[in-house]
Amino acid sequence: MMRVASTAFLATVCVVATALVQPSAVLAEEEKPADALETEVVAEGLDHPWGVAFIEGGRFLVTQRSGQMRVVEADGRVGPPLEGLPGIEVVGQGGLLDVVTDSGFASNRVIYFCYAEADPDGGNGNSTAMASAKLSEDRARLIDVKVLFRQAPKYKSRAHFGCRIVESPKGLLFLTLGDRYSRMDDAQTLDTHHGKVVRLTKSGGIPGGNPFVARSGALPEIWSFGHRNLQGATWGPGDRLWTVEHGPQGGDELNHPQAGRNYGWPVITYGEQYGGGAIGEGITQKAGMEQPVHYWVPSIAPSGLAYITSDRYGEAMKGRLLTGSLKFRYLARLTLEGDRVVAEEKLLPRLGQRVRDVRQGPDGLIYLLTDHGRGQLLRIRPLR
Repeated sequence: MMRVASTAFLATVCVVATALVQPSAVLAEEEKPADALETEVVAEGLDHPWGVAFIEGGRFLVTQRSGQMRVVEADGRVGPPLEGLPGIEVVGQGGLLDVVTDSGFASNRVIYFCYAEADPDGGNGNSTAMASAKLSEDRARLIDVKVLFRQAPKYKSRAHFGCRIVESPKGLLFLTLGDRYSRMDDAQTLDTHHGKVVRLTKSGGIPGGNPFVARSGALPEIWSFGHRNLQGATWGPGDRLWTVEHGPQGGDELNHPQAGRNYGWPVITYGEQYGGGAIGEGITQKAGMEQPVHYWVPSIAPSGLAYITSDRYGEAMKGRLLTGSLKFRYLARLTLEGDRVVAEEKLLPRLGQRVRDVRQGPDGLIYLLTDHGRGQLLRIRPLR
């Protein structure tokens, strides 16, 4: 049974400063009354839910990091695990992660999902993989499962799998890939998939126009590089891809990755070593490396990213980006003017739960997943 979790959450408004050569960063904050929002529990008891997609009849597909995908009914009932998933490596930050429906889902019932995968050849490494499948008509199993992509090389790690999927309006798939933590220097090379965004066709092929197709020694799937651990992605402002990624101790970033661009990690960063100390060259800018659109110090641990086009909230949400904070347990709303964040607000500051995913539903309302052993699927309603 769905229930109202809380009401009249206010936003904390953060004043953002921007310079011509600097990305935006929060310099100070002040509190003032802002939007009153109501959260409604759609479903609960989910085991560290990670991604949510929308299917027919007001239902949801939800992934659990522990390796299950479930259908949540419109009335909040959580179904049994779907059959037919491939082998999933559940280790540390890895497991079953993102899920999205194909733009033609209503007729073809195709979904895409990404997950941590052990080496299929029997080695001891692991990495991120992405697969396609069809959801059966009875919504009980996945059929025609095909692995479209495997991050290379396999490397034994419990961390930094990345794993957000976005379909572009042209029908191409973007997949974010983490640097695997201790292989951070690989983010600057083009012969591995570590710390990259890749772009693929829906069959796993290489699209024309990928920036490194003709470069010797470069992997042709790569779209952009120099990333750390991208845990949010959406098609957004300017009709292009936007992402958020975790920095180390400070230096979380908002970017709009462009073809062939280098986003600097780990050579430049606004973060530092855990416990203190410089990373890379100990600088924040370098020729040939992109500056983030926006960064956070201290880190908020952003996860999930949504571009809101809905009128359901009046002008309060439309045209904004929303990302969740795992660390501080709120929802961040970002207002942009071109490529500048001109305001950041903390929505639901008393939510008290790690926000793992943020999506706009087909009903125009905003949905959140909370990262917990008994996590929730929440619906956000405006209070009029």
